[in-house]
Amino acid sequence: MMLRRQGIYAITSEELSPPDIFLQHVEQALLGGVAAVQYRNKTADQHLRLEQARALVALCRRYETPLLINDDVSLCLAVGADGVHLGQQDGDCARTRSCLGPDAIIGVTCHDSLERASRAQEQGASYVAFGRFFPSRTKPEAPAAAIQVLAQARQVLRIPIVAIGGITTENGAQLITAGADLLAVIHDLFGARDITAKACALRALFHSDTEVHHA
Repeated sequence: MMLRRQGIYAITSEELSPPDIFLQHVEQALLGGVAAVQYRNKTADQHLRLEQARALVALCRRYETPLLINDDVSLCLAVGADGVHLGQQDGDCARTRSCLGPDAIIGVTCHDSLERASRAQEQGASYVAFGRFFPSRTKPEAPAAAIQVLAQARQVLRIPIVAIGGITTENGAQLITAGADLLAVIHDLFGARDITAKACALRALFHSDTEVHHA
């Protein structure tokens, strides 16, 4: 399954979506038209992670939306997900591409490093992620990135650019204007009272007058 070039990249949260409502929350995001879902769970045991990932594959297939696994190539292979997202300490992109094959979606965290982003592109990454751009509740210790890096990346990269870190409906438009193709969102989406409505509101940022770089 292909990664859409534009939209909201939903990242799951075990804190905001406990097991009894986990799939319900993700389906609400899918109903709101998110472009991709990343399964991220740093606390569950192997059995629950396998169970949730399998259920997500089936759910995302119904909505024709790619599912990526955070940091776990073995889990991706076990459940037949569409790809993985690699953090800075999570392995080499070229080796991951060799393992998952030419059609897998592989994303790479780059924080604010254009050098790392260019190297990831050369090694076969499908997209790169920059950030955090705003204070993040998920990774408060993550290094900050200047919004200007998105415009710089736009000049040198051919693959999609994902912005991440504290993104909301209030601050996301400026990242799109700067050069982001996709906005990765956790708390503003899965912490919303109405997840489907929030997904729609976030998507609407791409159709506002602020979206100058796609004009």
